[in-house]
Amino acid sequence: MALPEFPVEGGCSCGAVRYQLNASPLSVYNCHCKDCQRYSGAGWSMSMIVKDDDFEVLGGETEVYERKADSGNVIAMHFCASCHTWLWNVPPAGGIKVVRAGSLDNMDWAAPVGNIWTDSKAAWANIDSALPHFAKGATDRTPLFDAWTRAHED
Repeated sequence: MALPEFPVEGGCSCGAVRYQLNASPLSVYNCHCKDCQRYSGAGWSMSMIVKDDDFEVLGGETEVYERKADSGNVIAMHFCASCHTWLWNVPPAGGIKVVRAGSLDNMDWAAPVGNIWTDSKAAWANIDSALPHFAKGATDRTPLFDAWTRAHED
């Protein structure tokens, strides 16, 4: 599917927090870690890696939960202060945000191009072996970035 014309918007369930992506994400992928399963209430969550410079909060307040990941890193998870929708993470390395693709107003264009934490996927979840996938977290996200670029070449 073709990328939309940017900017695009998204936000929380109650509408209090709104954000805008001013350019294409670097990648969209599924995360099968236990935390994503618990927070999403599903077998995985869809993540978009976006550059900080391409992400703009238009309004609303978020609450931050600092979660210690299996790697030992502390991840700042942002939730709407009113309805508690999980919206994005700020990784410790900085420079990017990991935005929940399901919070986009229209996510039709945001088909995932890979999977991470497949070691903890639900037994019934099928992983397409043609897509990049990682047993744990992707320390080098280049394969996910390259897959996104290939999927959206004209």
